[in-house]
Amino acid sequence: MGMTFAQKILAQKAGLDHVAPSQIVTVTPDFCMSHDNTAAISKIFAKIGVDRVKDPERFVIVLDHTVPASTEKYALGHKEIRQFVAQQGIEHFYDGGVGICHQVLPEKGFALPGTLILGSDSHTTTYGAFGAFSAGIGRSEMAVLYATSKIWLKVPESFKIVVHGRLREPVTSKDLILRIIGDIGADGALYRSVEFTGEAIAEMSQASRMVLSNMAIEMGAKNGYIAPDDKTFRFLEGRAVRKYYPVYPDPDAEYEKVLEFDASSLGPQVAKPHTVDNVSPVEEVAGTKIDQALLGTCTNGRLEDLRLAARILKGKKIAKGVRMLVLPASQEVLLDALAEGLIETFVRAGALVLNPGCGPCLGAHQGVLAPGEVCLSTANRNFKGRMGSREAEIYLASPATVAASALTGVITDPREVFEGGAK
Repeated sequence: MGMTFAQKILAQKAGLDHVAPSQIVTVTPDFCMSHDNTAAISKIFAKIGVDRVKDPERFVIVLDHTVPASTEKYALGHKEIRQFVAQQGIEHFYDGGVGICHQVLPEKGFALPGTLILGSDSHTTTYGAFGAFSAGIGRSEMAVLYATSKIWLKVPESFKIVVHGRLREPVTSKDLILRIIGDIGADGALYRSVEFTGEAIAEMSQASRMVLSNMAIEMGAKNGYIAPDDKTFRFLEGRAVRKYYPVYPDPDAEYEKVLEFDASSLGPQVAKPHTVDNVSPVEEVAGTKIDQALLGTCTNGRLEDLRLAARILKGKKIAKGVRMLVLPASQEVLLDALAEGLIETFVRAGALVLNPGCGPCLGAHQGVLAPGEVCLSTANRNFKGRMGSREAEIYLASPATVAASALTGVITDPREVFEGGAK
């Protein structure tokens, strides 16, 4: 019997010929990622009783959650992280402003096919879009990795999600993953390795695939793998920090479940408060008044997301009473958006363009919600209190739906305003 992607790559990293689901293996990750929580992790590391990080070149640290620091507490945390990376000789350090970790690691060439990447952030699953086994871990686990470079993992069972057909513009991969999560449920793929495949996935850009892998954790998945192809390899040209060796599942691999979806019949989707799997077609929530529209985050802050939103906003004005925030996912995305005139489009439409970072997504700063306010966001979570007040409501949608709604002031089907895309 052949092996799934998860079995093959974990067997390889453990130095074994074959592993089975539920087997415990000891592995050494290729790369380990942490962000602003490195300050807390470094304190746990100090308690282990080891003076030096075992393999500093294995670790990538990106300051992105609260940049620039909004309080003295955050500023102190950033200072401690800078001191830690200097003391430990960690060269792969990206200070505030470079971008969100889940965009920076791919841009800097760390998200490579056939690698094992663990990060102290749940959306580390993003790198699965490059054919990596990538998963989130806890802070204590990361501290032990600093000390030993080793960790044990349980080999997950695997789901295969086959997506037939093609998405019809302005429907995006965000709509697709919301529909999948809505159908499967927030715990429907708990600790499963999910492999996305099918015609729709093959058609997608690398950025669109990252949305699927990013949100795989929202259905409980351990990782979200997409087989690397020519699009992946082209993205990595001139970026990859080292040679890589793609890993593909065997044709006769055994899956716990095979789920099939049809992209061609899919319309825009919205996740309603207060869970990501509370998903409806946009028509069911159309007309809901919003106070804030958020375009950005590690889910949808990439150049193609900004392009799509700018196409809808160009030459128009954001509705009176609506605050629209735009956060490019990285410095590179920001520069490209500037060069293409997208930033000017947002500013002329009345949007507030912020520095690359996570800020409002987790309610840290830059866009915190007041009681009773409603936000429509391209982020990946809408839990109660996620963006500030527990009395606020967060809806999740695609960049097209957020841009269209920013123009009208209510949740709006983007097909109603999209050029040449009337329903």
